[in-house]
Amino acid sequence: MDAQRAQQIADSPIMANVTYNGSRVYIEHVDQGQQLATIHALDNPKIKNSVPVANLEEH
Repeated sequence: MDAQRAQQIADSPIMANVTYNGSRVYIEHVDQGQQLATIHALDNPKIKNSVPVANLEEH
């Protein structure tokens, strides 16, 4: 995924089916300059991670 698409998903009120390493995640924030997204797993919203947007997959 690219940073622009990740930002569109983060801004959308509709939940997109996005995975990171096979786990469904929610995109909280996108840093387009550094190409990073702050995400959390849907089953564990308290643990947040910053990951490269290129590693996110939209299904």
